[in-house]
Amino acid sequence: MFRLPWRAASPLIARSRIRAFSAAPTELRVERLVEPHAGVTIVTLDRPAARNSLGKNLLGELQDAVAALHHDRETRVVIFNSAVEKVFCAGADLKERATMPEEEVGPFVERLRATFTAIEQLPMPTIAAIEGAALGGGLELALGCDLRVAGNKAVLGVPETSLAIIPGAGGTQRLPRLIGLGRAKELMFTADRIGSERAEEIGLVNYAVEGGTATDRALDIAARIAKNGPIAVRLAKKAASAGMQADISTGMDIERGCYAQVITTKDRLEGLAAFREKRAPNYTCE
Repeated sequence: MFRLPWRAASPLIARSRIRAFSAAPTELRVERLVEPHAGVTIVTLDRPAARNSLGKNLLGELQDAVAALHHDRETRVVIFNSAVEKVFCAGADLKERATMPEEEVGPFVERLRATFTAIEQLPMPTIAAIEGAALGGGLELALGCDLRVAGNKAVLGVPETSLAIIPGAGGTQRLPRLIGLGRAKELMFTADRIGSERAEEIGLVNYAVEGGTATDRALDIAARIAKNGPIAVRLAKKAASAGMQADISTGMDIERGCYAQVITTKDRLEGLAAFREKRAPNYTCE
């Protein structure tokens, strides 16, 4: 168990008691909130000296945190945010990359790709709360999340082609699936950077909000998710995510299988009882 100072950028977080779990990291904080935000875990990038760029150490800590969350039944929503002013994540650590032997570059990018896929495959909903720059691998991290909220000073883009490389941690695949092939190609080919309002217009983020309030909005969304049946929410995510990778007939089969799994749960019976008794349900993830 570890406890680290929490520099709350959000008054909502400041009003929550925070309990941390996992071994003490140096560039990442993983903190489970309790009332009034029980069921929400926040993963905070905290590498100010390098603008949260993804070097070997930060990536290793992120991998460990995501692996632990995959088996965490208490967490109903995960929020990814930053403790560093004006940046969510600046992408890969190019200074570190410049000293990396050529034979190590491919395996390192594969680690990035696998980590963001692991985020995408977390069983509970995930939200990226973006303040400042989310570029290259930073945007690819956010693309691995289910939902994205961006403050009005956010800058988003995949500028890799300006460096004579391509998005290599899922960007060429997730970005077109999210915003459409034409718009994704434009962002990749031009290496353009866009603000939060344009990102909201094209569907890259769910909400563009006032600067400094992205985590607040993410917490609001998380609270609305966390009050629902956790098994049902996880299976809804699984059905939608897996179904989108298949034809609709196969997708219907996936939905059928997921629905079958909720029928036998205690939470389903609790939901029916709460509806009948006109009270709030008490879901226990059983």
